Amino acid sequence: MSMDDSEAFEHHRPRLRAVAHRMLGSAADADDAVQETWLRLHRTGPAGIGNLGGWLTTVLSHICLDMLRNRSALREHPLGVHLPDRLSDPAAGPEEDALLTESTGQALLIVLDRLAPAERIAFVLHDLFAVPFDDIAAILDRTPNAARLLATRARRRVVGGSEGERPETAAQRAIVEAFLAAARGGDLDALLAVLDPEVAIAADETASPTGAPVRLRGAGLAARQAVAFARLSAGAEPILADGIPAALVTAAGGPYSVMLFTITGPLITGIEVVADPNRLRALQAALFPGALPEP
Repeated sequence: MSMDDSEAFEHHRPRLRAVAHRMLGSAADADDAVQETWLRLHRTGPAGIGNLGGWLTTVLSHICLDMLRNRSALREHPLGVHLPDRLSDPAAGPEEDALLTESTGQALLIVLDRLAPAERIAFVLHDLFAVPFDDIAAILDRTPNAARLLATRARRRVVGGSEGERPETAAQRAIVEAFLAAARGGDLDALLAVLDPEVAIAADETASPTGAPVRLRGAGLAARQAVAFARLSAGAEPILADGIPAALVTAAGGPYSVMLFTITGPLITGIEVVADPNRLRALQAALFPGALPEP
């Protein structure tokens, strides 16, 4: 294979790695899949390949599908057990890092981890990377209509209320985002603006630093707790948990928790922090409607 062919592959590498990472949820597995794609191109040779980008995406997708099927045969990853690698890799270059982090993060990877292999392939390729259903059908050995149905079913599991974002849901998402932004910035005034004066705060034993359940009431206490929370997890993301407005809390690829919000009108009237693994397993996580970028 010539230097020009190697350079052509390197041109496609950032996108291939972004696709593989979304499919597999692991930076290491994504690297393995991309490397295997390179080896198959090296063995085949680029002669006669009219659309190199499409060929590489097809080969990569087959590799990822096999990896997902092998993985699902061995184990399952409920919400409280598995934390996929973060999307942004410190070893990635600027272009690759931008592709990996664009508009989505840990929440998407965790939700995707609940999908069956074929659903995940169909959803990632179509909804995140705009691959046509005819091409996806060939990868999955299904009809285009079956591939479309797989992506639709996956979308319903990934995005809560995927038929469209209702005004009240959009308002709740905005309140959660305002809370997280104020907490990250340590802005007590902005926090108090979204908290009911009598807001109730609760945390289970696992989430509490003392190992005992926490029960507090009052916006001032809640604001100070939120600032402390932000120092531990600057990358918290809005999600829906069992259809309830929430935030997914991650800590450098380690243990994580979910903050559940009770929202009445424009204010947060209750916050519950759940970190107990058994409770986390039972939560059905989804993205807010409108949270996914256009492909």
